[in-house]
Amino acid sequence: METPILRRLRDLTDFEVADGNPDVRGWTVRGADGKALGRVYELIVEPEALKVRYLDIELDAHFKTNEHERHILLPIGVAAIDAEDDNVFVPALDSEKVLSYPPYIELQVTRDYEEAMLRALGQEPGSTAGFYERDTYSDAAFYSARRG
Repeated sequence: METPILRRLRDLTDFEVADGNPDVRGWTVRGADGKALGRVYELIVEPEALKVRYLDIELDAHFKTNEHERHILLPIGVAAIDAEDDNVFVPALDSEKVLSYPPYIELQVTRDYEEAMLRALGQEPGSTAGFYERDTYSDAAFYSARRG
């Protein structure tokens, strides 16, 4: 099965964040230890499915990564937004684990990269059939705190 085409939201002029959901770009991302990991830089979407699949996170400078390894992608289902403040929480990562997380270089997202991300989050990649059907890629939990 072919990997779906993923694009940055800013490159899709006909698309915007769905009504009722906040645009989280610029929000602080916090790990399980409560420490800031970085900021949401961009949303990576699957246009055909009309779904956000990944958060492109720009890591804080204090992580001392080189400029080409400053971004990571997080599947939207492993994060959740704060009900009141503009924070995104990622319970599967903390300020130590993020250092061994695979960096994202703005090229095509390959299935090998996606599987490396899942392993870094403590998940098994499993089969490629219905890859985005798993909870890891569901935005339901991500936005639930802001939905009534």
